[in-house]
Amino acid sequence: MTEPRRAPPLPLGGDDGLPYSRGLMARALMATGVPAMRAYELALRVQSDLNDRGQQAVDLDRLEELARDVLGEGEGTQAMRRLRRYEALRHLDLPLILLVGGATGTGKSTVATEVAYRLGITRVTSTDFVRQTMRACLTHDFMPSIHYSSFKVPVEHEFAGDVVGGFLEQSRNVLIGIRAVIERALEEGWSVVLEGVHLVPGMLPPVEGALVVHCLLAIEEEAMHEAHFWVRDASSDGVRPVEKYLEALPAIRQIQEFLVSQARLCNVPVVENGNIELSIGTVMELVLSGAERLVRV
Repeated sequence: MTEPRRAPPLPLGGDDGLPYSRGLMARALMATGVPAMRAYELALRVQSDLNDRGQQAVDLDRLEELARDVLGEGEGTQAMRRLRRYEALRHLDLPLILLVGGATGTGKSTVATEVAYRLGITRVTSTDFVRQTMRACLTHDFMPSIHYSSFKVPVEHEFAGDVVGGFLEQSRNVLIGIRAVIERALEEGWSVVLEGVHLVPGMLPPVEGALVVHCLLAIEEEAMHEAHFWVRDASSDGVRPVEKYLEALPAIRQIQEFLVSQARLCNVPVVENGNIELSIGTVMELVLSGAERLVRV
């Protein structure tokens, strides 16, 4: 079974035969960057307004009036501008391929998963998952680079002592699997969110027949980057031990520096992930802006 190419319709009620849903409206508003509590507050206000007027559906003009009342003039206007762009994404008869790159520990999986949820995309995968699948099929002797860490090259390898060189060798091989994932998405018309360190700007082949949005997460402050690994250690019950990553932090930061420089060269947006909500909002804005540009063409 294939995925619909279009995002879910705006939950305004009425025309699609479904009653107005506060939960779906709040989710759509959150997709535009409205904080969760404020989104639910506005969704409740819409429900109350519909009850008072004896209506089953709200139109965008009335929704904008209520948004300005609940969120304030500036925030309400911005939310509705983004909601209309979200509607443009729904009318875009193309799958969305969202690529979230970045060095280890920059919050890629968190941002990718949340953006996918807000966009109603059910297919989310990582380049580490692709690499693990390739490991099961390809022996160490046949393709050694996929069997070591992206930031730690074994001493016996030809790129020993060259962190970036070893990382690029691994990325070139993992891209074989990444291309297969993207090609399958295009064949079936799926939208997919793909995150991972191996999404190196400039190394991915051009993709036609989809809205492709590529961004790179980065953490400029080393202390904040280090803190991410402590959080990951706590949330994974030690599956991702912090000591391993702190020891490798200089190499990880070296890879990040390379990725950021590549992103600048290739005009791939770099999102400073100092605040997770702001980062999610920025990535959402990149997606909505991309959809709006394609709809206008």
